[in-house]
Amino acid sequence: MPNLTDFEKDSEILTEKKEKLEKPKLFKVILHNDDFTTMEFVVFVLMDVFHHSENEAIRIMLQVHNQGMGVAGVYTFEIAETKAAKVITMAQENEYPLLCTLEEE
Repeated sequence: MPNLTDFEKDSEILTEKKEKLEKPKLFKVILHNDDFTTMEFVVFVLMDVFHHSENEAIRIMLQVHNQGMGVAGVYTFEIAETKAAKVITMAQENEYPLLCTLEEE
């Protein structure tokens, strides 16, 4: 009688179950215009919190100023929430009423 290898002895077939992972929802972090927060502060926030270049920060700030709101960035919920909280904290510490909200993309 010939020797059977281990794989020939196994009668079970292993199947691999693949779970399909969903991409996380993304959220826009939106800055809103007001009559008191300075343009310089908005540019500073965009550079410091969202890591935009100076030119990009100025472009977004002008969008906020001219259109009433502008998207500072798009992130997963946890990151967007953290960045929005940091913006609000910085604004409050500097006595500005800058409003920052989240909107699902």
